[in-house]
Amino acid sequence: INGTVLPLFEIDDKVFASGAMGKGTAIIPSTNEIVSPFSGTVTSLFQTKHAIGLTSDTGIELLIHIGIDTVQLEGKYFDANVQIGQHINKGDALITFNRTEIEKAGFDPTVILIITNSNEYKDVIEINSGEIQKMDNVLAIV
Repeated sequence: INGTVLPLFEIDDKVFASGAMGKGTAIIPSTNEIVSPFSGTVTSLFQTKHAIGLTSDTGIELLIHIGIDTVQLEGKYFDANVQIGQHINKGDALITFNRTEIEKAGFDPTVILIITNSNEYKDVIEINSGEIQKMDNVLAIV
């Protein structure tokens, strides 16, 4: 997604910010489309479409969570372009959302990226800051 990278510890969600769910980063979005950062499989898709789980062809497990507390919107302003079990390619559109309406409803649209199997790697490192464009690398997994 296009936007501004924000260190995970700076977001207004204690569980994600603490790293309890895994290491990662956050992006304040400037566009409304999430695309796949790698080729892999859709392993979970919340009924509310505010979050999606992916597993890369190399085994990286990624949770993409759109917004803070946006589960309360019950799917309003979110559309999924994929389904569970679907193979995806790098750059495929996953979810579109209306960040303007999400903000009008009183929610923070920050996109949170968590490597949920972080403990299987030596480290997950934020490698980008400031403004980014979709498909820019934001995390290195070593």
